[in-house]
Amino acid sequence: MYVFEKPLKNYPWWLKPFFWSQKRRYGKVLKPGLLWARVPKLFAAVAALYGVLDRKSSPLSPELRSLITVRVSQVNWCAFCIDVNGMTLAQRSGSMDKLNALDQWQTSALFDKKEKIALEYAEAITYSDQHVTPELMTRVKTFFDEDGVIELTGLIAFQNLSSKFNAALDVPAEGFCKLPEKP
Repeated sequence: MYVFEKPLKNYPWWLKPFFWSQKRRYGKVLKPGLLWARVPKLFAAVAALYGVLDRKSSPLSPELRSLITVRVSQVNWCAFCIDVNGMTLAQRSGSMDKLNALDQWQTSALFDKKEKIALEYAEAITYSDQHVTPELMTRVKTFFDEDGVIELTGLIAFQNLSSKFNAALDVPAEGFCKLPEKP
């Protein structure tokens, strides 16, 4: 890692409940949270945005949200994000099958048409040599209403922020998920 977390006692008191919740959920406080929390107001904004995007009432299913976050993380080479989001995808889908096939989603029968169009859209946004065309947006809108498009776009943008932050700071995987081998 290029920047390190501070000792827990050096963070503001109002962040302690978040750290407690992470420790309860993951068994430890995660390094990215500790890094974002070095600037507490920035951390609060990022945490609030994540909470809105991963809420139960989202128009995007939990499994689809996980597919998107893992794929964007793969594109951005974020080991931590692939690890933690891969674990969540495996939990939400009930197996490791989709995680193991995600880098070949275009040809895999494991992904339905809605998932494939969402993944294509995610890649068009994430890869710097691609862009969203009118034709692609028309296909996206066959599966998502306009509020769903906004939610999907926000999730993709958030995961680009998160995975680029972690990749730039060289945040390592923490062992939550057995990661697929790189080709």
